[in-house]
Amino acid sequence: MSGVRVAAADLGAASGRVVLGYGTDRGFSLREVHRFPNQPRPVGGVLRWDARALFAGIRDGLRAAAAHGPVDAVSVDGWGVDYGLLDGDGDLIADPACYRDPRTEAPFATVTEADAERLYQATGIAVHPFNTVFQLMAERDLDRARHVLLVPDLMTYWLSGQLGTELTNASTTGLLDTRVMKWADQVGEALAVPIKMFPALRAAGEMAGPTVSDLGLAGPPQVIAGPSHDTAAAVAGVPAVDEGFAFVCTGTWALVGVELPAPVITEAARRAGFSNEAGVDGTTRFLRNVTGFWLLQECAREWRAEGRRVDLDELTHAAGQVPGLRALIDVQDPALRPPGRMTGRIIRACERVSGVALPGEAEVVRCILDSMAVAVRHAVRDAARLTGRPVRTVHVVGGGVANALFCQLVADACELPVVAGPTEAACWGSTLIQARALGAAGRSLPELRALVRQAVRLTGYQPEGPGQVWDRANEIVLSSRPDRS
Repeated sequence: MSGVRVAAADLGAASGRVVLGYGTDRGFSLREVHRFPNQPRPVGGVLRWDARALFAGIRDGLRAAAAHGPVDAVSVDGWGVDYGLLDGDGDLIADPACYRDPRTEAPFATVTEADAERLYQATGIAVHPFNTVFQLMAERDLDRARHVLLVPDLMTYWLSGQLGTELTNASTTGLLDTRVMKWADQVGEALAVPIKMFPALRAAGEMAGPTVSDLGLAGPPQVIAGPSHDTAAAVAGVPAVDEGFAFVCTGTWALVGVELPAPVITEAARRAGFSNEAGVDGTTRFLRNVTGFWLLQECAREWRAEGRRVDLDELTHAAGQVPGLRALIDVQDPALRPPGRMTGRIIRACERVSGVALPGEAEVVRCILDSMAVAVRHAVRDAARLTGRPVRTVHVVGGGVANALFCQLVADACELPVVAGPTEAACWGSTLIQARALGAAGRSLPELRALVRQAVRLTGYQPEGPGQVWDRANEIVLSSRPDRS
C-alpha cells in the first residue's frame, strides 16, 4: 500500500472537503487539504445548489492535494437524489434544485397508498417527496435536457469528461430496482419519467478515465467512480469487526440501519419507512432517513444571524446539565424540514409533543439531542426486528462523533455499546475503495475496515440508566404522530 495517494471530494449539504488518502509502511492515513462552504440559494423561485462553486472547491482541493505530491486518483461522493440536467452539447441547463425545495409537493400529493405500495415493491425505496422520481415529475426544464446526472456524477463528468450513473447513488432515486440493480422501467413509464436520460450504470470502484487537462494537475490522476453516495462511502468506512452492527451516519441527516447481503422489500419495511439502498460490493444499506444535525445547524445559523455568540461545544456542555427526556419533539415532523426560523418551530413542536416550554438555547439543544437519540433508538430496533439480524454494537460515524453527549445518549437509548468514529467515514470509504481499485488495498470489506480500525482512534460509550425511560420517551413521540409510524 505504501506510495498510493488518492483524493476524496466529499460534498455535504453545509460544506465540502477534499481529503488526501495515502499509504504508508504502517497502513493508511487521511489528511484534509481543503474545505469550502456549500449552501443552497433561491434562483428563479427554486432553491438551488451552486454546482460550479462546488466544482471550483473540488478543483482547488485537488491542487492543494497535489501540492503534497502526485495524486494517483480522485473520486467524488455526496448526498443523494439531487441532479443536474445537461443539454445536447453537454452543458448544464440550470443548477441542481435542492431536495428541500417545495416544488415536489404537487406530484407527491398525487401518490395514493396503493401507488406507494407499488413504488416500494418495484424499487425497495421509501417514498419521500424529495425522491428524484418526484423531482423529475416537477422538473420544468426536462424538455430541454438530454442527460440527467446526479450531483456526484455531474462532478465526475466535469472531472473526466465521461458520463455515468454510479449505483449507490442511483439507488436513492426511487427509479432503480434494488433487487437486480437495474432501472425499474415500469416506474418510469407509469409516471412519465424518462429513465433513459440517465447515463449507463456503473459500480463503485470503476474507472471513469483520466482527469481532463485543464485542471492543471500533473499525471493526470485517474477519476474513479464512487461509492458516490456519501452514506454508502461512510458505511464502507465503518470500522466494524463483524456483521452484528448498526450504523448511524451523522450529518445534516442521520442515516440509521444495518448492512445486509440482499434487500428486504416487505410491506412491514415499507410501513416502517425503510429503504434498501445499494452498498459497496453488492451489499444493501437497509436504513431509515432520520433528521440529523440539520435542526441544530439551522438554530445555530439563526442565532448567529441575530448577533448572538454561538459556541456549539459550550452549548452542548450546557445542554448536558439540563435534565434529560423532559422536552421532546418528533424530529421526523415534515414541518421541521424547510430552512428558516427553526427555533420557533422547535419550541412550538415541543409544547405540542411534550407540553414543555424551552426557555433558552441550552434547553433547545438538549431537546434536539434527546429527540434525535429517541429516533435513532426506534430505527435501530426496527431494523433488527424487520431483518431478523441481531444488533450487538452501534457505530456512530460522521460529524456526530465529535458530540460526546449525543453519542452517550445513543448508547443509553439503544441500550447497546456505541463505538464512535471516524468522523470522516465517507472519506475513508472513498479513499480505500480507490486504493483497492488501484490494487493497493485488500479485496474485501472486512479487510478495508480493518485498515480503518488500525488508523483511527475510536471512542466507546456504554449504556447508562434504565431503558424504560426511553420506552416512555419513544411512546410520547409516536403518540404525537397522526399515523403512529
